[in-house]
Amino acid sequence: MKEADLDAVAADVVATLAARRQTVAFCESLTAGLAAATLAGVPGASKVLRGGLVTYATDLKISLAGVAPNLIARHGVISAHCAKAMAVGGRDRCDSSWGVSLTGVAGPDSQDGHPVGEVWIGLASPTGGVTATRATGDGAEGLLPGDRCAIRSAAVAEALRQLRRAVAGEDTGAVPS
Repeated sequence: MKEADLDAVAADVVATLAARRQTVAFCESLTAGLAAATLAGVPGASKVLRGGLVTYATDLKISLAGVAPNLIARHGVISAHCAKAMAVGGRDRCDSSWGVSLTGVAGPDSQDGHPVGEVWIGLASPTGGVTATRATGDGAEGLLPGDRCAIRSAAVAEALRQLRRAVAGEDTGAVPS
């Protein structure tokens, strides 16, 4: 996604959340704050962006986001389960309407048997619904293609698109809890 397109999606997210008087918080692993920073680049973002958690390390997913250690032991940090728990943790700990999480592998090496480009996005809604979606791209086996920078940028773009659709009440194609 071109930078101008990403900026337009971010601006639309801010406008849509502001119109509904809702807020968002992020819990980010592989993107390390890039999603929150992208949204913060939009004028007026302070009306909707509560903040975020950068939980790059596994122990921070537990201590900051409240992801259960047994969930990580059973499913790993690169999973729909972890993405859902991170989204709830970000939403609840930042006292926001929506929580968005990103977890995955940006590379250059695979992690815990997961290939480079595998990314999970979690959404926690104001009504308590929680979903997770595997981001897909043009890469092999539906993985996000490219180097670390490209994968992280594509993950942020997809997370913001999903958030925009969810806030607008559209189907995101995500797996519900």
